[in-house]
Amino acid sequence: MADDIDLLIKSLQTSNLSAGCPHCGDEFKLSESLLFDGTKNFPSDAEKIRQEWETDLNEQLELLKKRQIRADEGAEKKAIEVGIGKIIEKVLPAYKNFKLPLADCRFLAEPIDMIVFEGASENKIDHITFLDIKTGNAALNKHQRQIRDAVKDHQVKSEVI
Repeated sequence: MADDIDLLIKSLQTSNLSAGCPHCGDEFKLSESLLFDGTKNFPSDAEKIRQEWETDLNEQLELLKKRQIRADEGAEKKAIEVGIGKIIEKVLPAYKNFKLPLADCRFLAEPIDMIVFEGASENKIDHITFLDIKTGNAALNKHQRQIRDAVKDHQVKSEVI
């Protein structure tokens, strides 16, 4: 069988056949290409290219591993931050430095942490505040931004059913 492969390679090297690169589409003559039996030792030119590719693949693999570690650490950090935020939003109204009377606050959790009926504890509601508590660099999510925008655009109703 090795003789068949050697014979095929020799006939391709002496042929007038052309091939096309699958990546760039350029044509090239097989007689000008480095053709060899891949079941045997690579010719030195091919071995050099194979080693360069192997080195490059190993470097890319190391970069991928580092990125995965950073992603895992980032996800863990984010999960901890979200967990702490969920706890803080529940206990903050009971904190002694919380400026609003607890009797004015109604805890909702989602999508807004609470609604504050300012003045309700004194039987005189001055205004209503949609309050969301954020920690660190947290930002409003999509639904919270939509609620904020609806309030800013005066798209708030009061109904009795």
